[in-house]
Amino acid sequence: MKMKRSYCNPLDLGYRYQHMMENGKRIAYREAADPTLIYFKGVYYLFASMSGGFWHSSDLTDWKYHTNRDLLIYDYAPDVRQVGEYLYFCASRRGENCPILRTKDPLSDTFEQVSAPFDFWDPDLFCDDDGRVYLYWGCGNTDPIYGIEMDPDTMLPIGERRELIFEQADTLGYERCGENGNVPPKETSPVYQALKPFVNPATGELQLPQTLPAGGGFNREKLVKMFRSIGKPYIEGTFMTKHNGKYYLQYASPATQFNTYCDGVYVADAPLGPFTLQQSNPFSSKPGGFMQGAGHGSTIQDADGNFWHASTMRVSVNHDMERRVGLFPAGVDADGVLFCNQNFADYPLCIPDGKFDPWSVRPACMLLSYQKPTAASSTAEGSAPALAADENCRTWWSAADARPGQWLSVDLEKACDIHAIQVNFADEALLVDYPENLYCHQSGGARYIEKEPQISRYTLETSTDGTTWQLLQEVSHEGSNAYFPLPERVRARYVRLTGGALPYGQTLRISGLRIFGFGGGAAPAQAQATVHRTGPMNALVQWQPLAEMDARGCNIRYGIAPDKLYQSWLVYGAQELDLSTLMAGQDYYLRVDSFNENGITEGSLLYCPAENHK
Repeated sequence: MKMKRSYCNPLDLGYRYQHMMENGKRIAYREAADPTLIYFKGVYYLFASMSGGFWHSSDLTDWKYHTNRDLLIYDYAPDVRQVGEYLYFCASRRGENCPILRTKDPLSDTFEQVSAPFDFWDPDLFCDDDGRVYLYWGCGNTDPIYGIEMDPDTMLPIGERRELIFEQADTLGYERCGENGNVPPKETSPVYQALKPFVNPATGELQLPQTLPAGGGFNREKLVKMFRSIGKPYIEGTFMTKHNGKYYLQYASPATQFNTYCDGVYVADAPLGPFTLQQSNPFSSKPGGFMQGAGHGSTIQDADGNFWHASTMRVSVNHDMERRVGLFPAGVDADGVLFCNQNFADYPLCIPDGKFDPWSVRPACMLLSYQKPTAASSTAEGSAPALAADENCRTWWSAADARPGQWLSVDLEKACDIHAIQVNFADEALLVDYPENLYCHQSGGARYIEKEPQISRYTLETSTDGTTWQLLQEVSHEGSNAYFPLPERVRARYVRLTGGALPYGQTLRISGLRIFGFGGGAAPAQAQATVHRTGPMNALVQWQPLAEMDARGCNIRYGIAPDKLYQSWLVYGAQELDLSTLMAGQDYYLRVDSFNENGITEGSLLYCPAENHK
């Protein structure tokens, strides 16, 4: 099998280094997030936060980077939309009016300013079929998502803004802050600790003195708002998609640094509502697997009419904003339900030609490297080679020093057919000299986006015996998540990566040397699973030990109906899952699919009513 027109999340892009001074601490990491994907005049364009430019592609797999000095590259959450023959651009800016720019050709023409109507955050400009234009925006844990009509000629507001949607974390499990939806105690919040002297221990309410100390820029209203926001999710990252006369207003929650970061959706018959929460939510969610998170995205149709959703995937180790971009097949079903196919969404996926069923996009091959024996030339303390094969992008192996020639190898334990390899680099304790005239994005802080490509050079080799090695590829590549679909399958037991010159002379660090193919054995036995609702927004899913099934893990698919198992949660090396992203009062159906390096075995359908919890 040839891996033709395939990709593997996170997308293989030239993620640009961010060099920051924040609270007196120097930080460096790679970032691209909050993606807006658009098909404009026969070309796909991908704009993402803090990228210094944008990417373009003819086929959604081969992305080329383009710098543009006209763009507001230090403004978060860029939005691009077509209005007439122009591509319009805007991005987030607080405290001053946000410019709206346009161009007829992003690759050859300049972006000209049309207006700067007001300040907003996380914008989305939408042009309806009748030519009327609307702007949606919002990012906060106390404020709603807003919308307003815009004059298509002047790009100035028409009428008054409307409050469209608010957070509902008390009933929507997927909106709850915290890893796996576990909301941390409010007492752990720095805001709570600062205001603790003014908290009434009997009521838990804030009781401020009549006179506040001068300075600090805080008034009574602001302090009360900050206190009430503790533990509340961020509602942000809007995007509007219209299909068959329905308006799908998408939004992100609860916060970008959590594995449950997702996109929910409300539906209306008019562009400014009123909006109703879609029964199937979140429509984009990837809380498990190697790369996690699937929030703050955009949903478009390609040249063949297929829906795609691009969204943010988190690393969030060196900084909360250390993120990547994911791409997922999407669609609207016969009942008008917007969905994403995110099953095994960080495995190699082949894109069919022409119009296709989004659920026909399945893993092109399976993961061979999970928990397989690893070896390395040297190892820094606390960074064992096994961490490069644990399916966790937030842990990594690090060589002991930055000498070229350091290597990492994976033993697949038997000869396998290898179809693709993904190499994921990690950044750690990276200190780089950068220009003094930095862009200041906040008081006491600064940021510089690396303008020059930073190339990683290394080799990939394979072996059948661990002694004699064959060169697979000599790599010179910009980016932290390189994907190599092999023109022809390679039969091998061992894969070795040897580092050469790396960006800024840093030490070789690998968070995932992921090897894909087929093991040549049988798929696992069927999972025997149970589910019990443990709370309004939680359910405990359990299955037998993986060894009894000859499985590496399970993919829990769930949804509001037997034919709408639109959500999924990929689990490795465990026997249970606290499913924490449910909606209160909603019945669910589930299926636990077991998997190993040979294939996937579907489980039996389970019913999980809302009422069976205590």
